[in-house]
Amino acid sequence: MTIGTARQRTERLVKLRDMKGLGPKSESQLKAVGIDTPAVLGDVGAVEAFRRLAELGDATPSLNFLYAMVGALEDRHWAEIAREERERLLNELEGYRELDALFVDDA
Repeated sequence: MTIGTARQRTERLVKLRDMKGLGPKSESQLKAVGIDTPAVLGDVGAVEAFRRLAELGDATPSLNFLYAMVGALEDRHWAEIAREERERLLNELEGYRELDALFVDDA
């Protein structure tokens, strides 16, 4: 399935729990950070959603949750994401952390 096809499928879904690899607990956690539909998750992106969850402070989300969100957006299993895109996702997270540190240092 191409990313374009996965995006069309995501836009048709109404509930986050209907996405591949996400369930009621994931849906509840995402709603707590303002992500209440598959379309909103697609707009925000998995990495930004993960950052929002981490900033919430209740509990640090696992990397498996990040992989699950990417998998849900692309209609792929989270283990496939972990195997094939782990390094890219970790680099993207690290880039955000470095930007956050710059803003904190400037404040």
